[in-house]
Amino acid sequence: MARKEYSIKQRPLCLVDGVPWRGETDAIGVGVHFNPYVMWNDKMLKYGVARMHDLIQDIQYWKTFYLSGRLQKPVNILVDSLDVQQLNSVNLRSAVSAALLLLPPKFTEVELYAKICSLSYMGDLRMLFAEDRDKVNKIVRGQFPLFQSMYQPCLEQYKTKELLQFSPHGDDQANISQDCGLSATEYLVSSLPTTVRNTMGLRLGEKRSLSGPGRVTGRNQVLVQSRKEVADCMQRVLRRKVMVSSARQAVSGVLAVGGAKAAKYLASKICKAWRSWR
Repeated sequence: MARKEYSIKQRPLCLVDGVPWRGETDAIGVGVHFNPYVMWNDKMLKYGVARMHDLIQDIQYWKTFYLSGRLQKPVNILVDSLDVQQLNSVNLRSAVSAALLLLPPKFTEVELYAKICSLSYMGDLRMLFAEDRDKVNKIVRGQFPLFQSMYQPCLEQYKTKELLQFSPHGDDQANISQDCGLSATEYLVSSLPTTVRNTMGLRLGEKRSLSGPGRVTGRNQVLVQSRKEVADCMQRVLRRKVMVSSARQAVSGVLAVGGAKAAKYLASKICKAWRSWR
């Protein structure tokens, strides 16, 4: 669900299951408010509410890498007045680029989707004690055809650019080989969101981008000297984003839904995690 803009300094404009929705949760959280344990048509649901502005900013720039991370997995968009699905194609392309930087020269299609899925869990505090440790693999195995349909256009584009090569693997998936040279690495880095590239540039250095012979553009490129160095740097940047966002969202969630409901939800997550560790 999306909600209209309002100042975070305003007092409650609405109630979420009887709990006032305050500007304080906006200031602390990452732009989305979840309400668990909602009964609808004899089913128990958990829904989230977000500003369209926050959603678009995160899709394009990975500002918090929270909403964008969720949209890198199959979701059911009920109402799409701003063509979020089309906007999300940029997010999916960035996710593929990030995953390829972290993968070896050869891998399977399942391994690619698992790496994409894991991006938004790197550094997530919940993964330490409150999530199924096999969560990523279960998501990919359970929704493999949906991952294929989501990412096929981007993979075809990378195949056309000769960054990827495909060969049959069986079970309706493929073996994939990728170009791990520096020019391919530079292309993948250039496909990452600007917030990620800017942070990487501060850590690894930058060089001026050329649009033609002797013509310098206004955009700097991350200095790529080693694929491993670039991949490690990007991984640290994303882990930091996810860690901060997950902590802020946890605090915001307690304020939004109340301590009792938050404790009930956390307890159920911990029990599920413990069962997966046995």
